[in-house]
Amino acid sequence: MTDFAPQDLLPAGFDQHLLAVLESLPEGIDEFALIKRLAVDYPQSLFAVPGALSDPLQLFRIHFLLFHMLYGLSDSLNCSGRRLQISALRIVVLPVPPSGAGLQLADPLRTYYLDWEQWAATNAADVQNLLDAFWRQTPVASPEGVEGALELLDLKASADFAQIKQRYRALMSAHHPDRGGDTALVQRINEAFLILKRYYLAS
Repeated sequence: MTDFAPQDLLPAGFDQHLLAVLESLPEGIDEFALIKRLAVDYPQSLFAVPGALSDPLQLFRIHFLLFHMLYGLSDSLNCSGRRLQISALRIVVLPVPPSGAGLQLADPLRTYYLDWEQWAATNAADVQNLLDAFWRQTPVASPEGVEGALELLDLKASADFAQIKQRYRALMSAHHPDRGGDTALVQRINEAFLILKRYYLAS
């Protein structure tokens, strides 16, 4: 059982600032971009902890904290005739459609993210199991895709997954945008690594 509230991890007025950010983006924003924005706005917060986005447990906790606040914000918006569409790919404030007025549908994700006990109850092993389950359920890349991913990472077909991870980390370190690297190249390296991860976990 946690002995602190999510607000203890956030600066005062965070929920109002979060709403203001979302209201300034009528087209919406994806989760990763929002986390990066919040890291700039609050450099002393959990969102800005160095290396957090590469640590699965820390990344889960940042994700959970953000979604906990988003679902709480969504509940308050419903009272003003607006709603919050929440997904990793798009977070956006929308009007409540007239046909949906007063209609409350069960949302298991809302229930999960508003249960603050999940934040502390989920450990590193749990996060890794969730990630492994996700990748095993993801369609495996074609042989051509795997070959191209290996070529981009400058690896031989005989490379094992440990070598792939080592090479991926080295390339990400060398080309990270924070060190003056190319963002487009980093995205391609990430995509190549994900292709290989799907392939090797499904093998």
